[in-house]
Formats: sequence, C-alpha cells, structure tokens
Amino acid sequence: MLEYDPFDRLTAHNPFPVYQRLRDEAPAYYSEKHDFWALSRYEDVVAGHLAPEIYSSAQGVTLEGQDRGLPFLIVKDPPEHSFHRKVAMRMFTPRRVNQLAAFVRETAGRLLDEVVGRDSFDVVHEFSFRLPLDVISELVGIPVALRERVHLLSDRLAHRGEDGSISEDARNASIELLGMFSELIAERRRNPGDDVMSLLMTTPVEEPDGSTRLLDDGELTLRLMELAFAGHETVARMIPNGVVALCWYPEQRRELVADPGLIPNAVEEMLRWDPPSHYQGRWSTRDIPLHGTVIPKDSRVILITGAAVHDERKYPDPEVFDIHREIDRHVAFGFGRHLCLGAPLARLELRIAFEELLKRFPDFGMDESGITRVYNSNVRGLATLPLVVAKDG
Repeated sequence: MLEYDPFDRLTAHNPFPVYQRLRDEAPAYYSEKHDFWALSRYEDVVAGHLAPEIYSSAQGVTLEGQDRGLPFLIVKDPPEHSFHRKVAMRMFTPRRVNQLAAFVRETAGRLLDEVVGRDSFDVVHEFSFRLPLDVISELVGIPVALRERVHLLSDRLAHRGEDGSISEDARNASIELLGMFSELIAERRRNPGDDVMSLLMTTPVEEPDGSTRLLDDGELTLRLMELAFAGHETVARMIPNGVVALCWYPEQRRELVADPGLIPNAVEEMLRWDPPSHYQGRWSTRDIPLHGTVIPKDSRVILITGAAVHDERKYPDPEVFDIHREIDRHVAFGFGRHLCLGAPLARLELRIAFEELLKRFPDFGMDESGITRVYNSNVRGLATLPLVVAKDG
C-alpha cells in the first residue's frame, strides 16, 4: 500500500522512491494519517502555483498550518499579497543584488581560507550556514554578533518531531527570535541606516482600497523574521546538497574545476536534483476534480517540489545529476506569484560559493559516518557534512 508521510524519518532521508510511486500511482494522493492531499507531477505543481485563487496560501504554507494568520508575505493571497510584494521587491533589485557580489565573494573566500590546510572540515557549520547568514544579515542590517544566534534559533523553530509535532523548544525559539528582532527594530527606529530594515520602516504599503500606510513594529518584526529565516536557510541547505552531488559525480566536479563557466548551469541542476524546499502547502478554495478523484473544498494540499523536479514527464533520466542538462524552468524557488523574491541573490551566492570552493578544493570526498540530517517542516538538508580534502587543495 502506498503511503506518503513527510515526517517519517526514512522517507525524509530518501523520499525519491516514494515520489516516483506518487507520480505513477496516485498523482492526486490523500493522506488519511495527516489529512492532506499531495500533487507530485510537474505540470500539476506548476498549475497549483499559477492558480492562487484555487490553491490559497492564506491558510499557511506548511503542512501543519501553524503559519496561517501571520503577516508573512508568503501566506498572503492577491490582492493583499500583490501590494505587499511591491515593497518587498525593492529589497532585491538587480542593483542591490549586484552590489552584494563583492561581499559574497569576500565572505566565501574568508570562510574557506580558514579551513585550508586541514584534512577535513564540516561544510555545513563552517561554510554553508555562515555564508548566506552573513549575506542576508548584511542586506537586512543584522549585527555580526547576533548572526549565529539567528541561525541556531531558526533551526530550532523549524524542527519537527516524527509525528509532525512542534516541540516546546521550537515555540520558545520562535519567541526568542521575535524578541531579538523586536529589539533590533526599536534600535533602528532610533538610528536608521542604509539597509533593508530602515527601508521597510519608511516605505508605504498600498492597501487594496488604494490607501497607504507604514508597517507597524509588530509587522516589521515578523517581516524581518521571515526575511532572515528564508534568506539564509534554503541556501544553507542547498550548498551541502550540491556538494553531495559533486561527490557522487566526481567526473562532473572535475569538469567544473576545468571550466568554472559551467558552474551557473550546474547550480540550476543542483536546485533541480535535490532542492532545499521539498513542498509548499496550500488550501483548496473549491472542489478540484483531478486524476479521477476530487480534492474537496477546504482541504490542505501540498505541492511537492521535490517530486515535480524528478518527473520524467518533464526531465529525461531525472535521477541522474547532469551539469549539462538543459533546464528551461524548474520550481525549486516556487513559481508564479510566490516565486521566491530572493532567488537572484540565492543564485549569486550558490554560484560564488562553488567557484570559491572548487578553486581551493578541486578534489574532495565525504566522510559518510559523520553525516547527519535536519528534520524540518518543509526544508530538506543536512545538519553536518564532513568533507575530506587534500591538504594541498
């Protein structure tokens, strides 16, 4: 019997065989255990992203729905989403992203130089979480002294038990993170600067009725929390996933070392092969006839990104990692109205991360005995990844 449980540890470790069965046997799957529907084929997932009037985000985008009702951009529907997104888009203009390129490269180089000369290092703790955290913090205006604390609290608040439960520790981490950001907002009110936090304070939000207003401190705190979490967590998980791909396919790693110009397309393939976010939660606003069944109105629906990007109906030999694959589009950053605003910055970080990593360490392997996995709500990634490198790398 086919069963898909996102919280099951074995499934979380390797969900792709289950995804294959979902696409082939139950493309509109219902889970009695957790009371949700799941779409796994590429075209269905894209269609779900493109129809917010049918697949609503307002009831939360996690399976648990604990985020519903919060003033996060990701859990808003049009027209409110459209007006708030206009403000958020100002944070990730091409000019702002390009201005960060030198900082990203300097930070990546500094972090990797710290481990040059060693036999091994933990890619996660010593590189992948520190790089995007420093970058988003630099953009938003989070002080250096608080950045590691932001990451640790983000990890704790996103952790889920094997039954999908949210622990008291996760709730406490959320409260602590909100308190920290609330203090930052108050300090920035007193001393505004040239950063996103100050920008959000002074940029009017247009309401559906045409009126405008400024975000209050509570909304600013939650918006900052959303930016800090989403802005570093996915890249922090994506870098190790990409490193695993290059360990499994060393001949492709050697191609990238010989020709760094291949790295941008390799990044797109990494995002397709094992994206950091494996599903996005939605809520059906009407009955949805699909694949011989009906998803009832007012049902939790999840769009399984991790299954969609391995759909052989879209990608030939999807289980194979291929840096030369022609990718016209994928859904690793979402799609449509909820396409990740920070995608250009994430791509920049990933490209530079692998340029600098391969420049210093052209040859490496994994110590599989030291690999551990993170079990978060809808983010897939590693908690530790020991990389064995040549000392002269």
